[in-house]
Amino acid sequence: MNNERLSKVLISPVVSEKSTRAADQNKQMVFKVLRDASKPEIRKAVEKMFDVTVTRVQVSNVKGKIKRFGQAVGRRSDWKKAYVTLAEGSDIDFVGAE
Repeated sequence: MNNERLSKVLISPVVSEKSTRAADQNKQMVFKVLRDASKPEIRKAVEKMFDVTVTRVQVSNVKGKIKRFGQAVGRRSDWKKAYVTLAEGSDIDFVGAE
């Protein structure tokens, strides 16, 4: 795994009520990742980018919803979500990050 690939694995953090609850209760961060990213790639990308220790990675494939706008029917893209559990003493602060 080269550094260029690792820098592209994480697309964005997922900020929702469910992800905030996971962060507070289980020390888990939720990220939107590349569809073809593996668990070891996600682990190394998070450890490299945020300088934390990752203990566990769980992934979930999210299916895109079918939406309508008038008579036109469309479909949102499928995407992959990663739940990253951090070790004790590790924390990611998105608010203070610059």
